[in-house]
Amino acid sequence: MDRGTVGSANRGRLQVEVRTEGCSEVVTPVGELDHHTADLLREPLEHAVEQGRVRLVVDCSGLEFCDSTGLNVLLGARLKAEAAGGGVHLAGMLPVVARVFEITGAEAVFTVHDSLEAALDT
Repeated sequence: MDRGTVGSANRGRLQVEVRTEGCSEVVTPVGELDHHTADLLREPLEHAVEQGRVRLVVDCSGLEFCDSTGLNVLLGARLKAEAAGGGVHLAGMLPVVARVFEITGAEAVFTVHDSLEAALDT
């Protein structure tokens, strides 16, 4: 393996889309969220809060993997959003990602919805 391309190859494993839906900022990560790709999610979440968009809905339906670094990104966004009077809602987690939240107990500190539609309806 060529170690010189690991970072750039890993960064391509996560795509993040951001859009505004009513009073929510919908952030949709697709791919693998890990220590190589975490900043690709951290930056739009922080930017949203800085812009006053403090109701963050993370559509996890395309998230295939999440490690502890990814979990920390979401926990950090939750703290910032709550400090600004908002919160983070997680929607549509695949079982492999939901398991990480279950094992760590993080599911207890997030509002988790079965679908994006359900998250936007609350």
